[in-house]
Amino acid sequence: MPGALVVLEGAEGVGKTTQLIRLAARARDAGIEVDVVREPGGTPLGDEVRRLLLDAPLHIVPRAEALLFMASRAQLVDDMIRPSLEAGRVVLTDRFFLSTYAYQIVGRGLDEASIRMTNQFATAGLVPTVTLLIDLPPGAGVSRAAARSAPDRLERSGDAFHHRVALAFREFATEAWQLNHPECGPIALVDGSGSEQDVEDRIWDRLGHVDPETFRVVRGSHSGT
Repeated sequence: MPGALVVLEGAEGVGKTTQLIRLAARARDAGIEVDVVREPGGTPLGDEVRRLLLDAPLHIVPRAEALLFMASRAQLVDDMIRPSLEAGRVVLTDRFFLSTYAYQIVGRGLDEASIRMTNQFATAGLVPTVTLLIDLPPGAGVSRAAARSAPDRLERSGDAFHHRVALAFREFATEAWQLNHPECGPIALVDGSGSEQDVEDRIWDRLGHVDPETFRVVRGSHSGT
């Protein structure tokens, strides 16, 4: 399939959403056609699921939560991601399966085999070109996230939950770049410390190594933003 699916991942407060915006701008400046999506969301159905999962005053059991995330993913893959890839575009997404692993399997304690099978069904076997895992020292991301206003339902899930989630991301961070995960593709670790520009440059370096055909034109460029 032409095009490239680039996933940005990380625990709360690592700066992935900021980097997604910067990456998209830098790629467009270089003449690369880019679409930006997020999970959950990105489609009318996904946006409604996002509202239910994050903002609605509902009690949602872990299995239902996982299935809602998967419903949003299935719609996003079919409506947005696959058509963009088939058109030769780069798709940047804020979260994908690695977040499912961290939040639903480790954080909520759901059965890994069941979740992986459900993900395969939701994505029809789609695997990212690369998953970029932005990593910060333990506690640094939590401090950043705590400074944000109006936490959503997941952010209010408690310290023990977020500790498990952070450990799950760290588990991948210790082995990142060597992995070719069946749901995530190659996982590239990115040091999230320093300035936003520093992190952006590290991400471009990783992309240039994973997919030089697509990203060679922007390696070494500088957005200046």
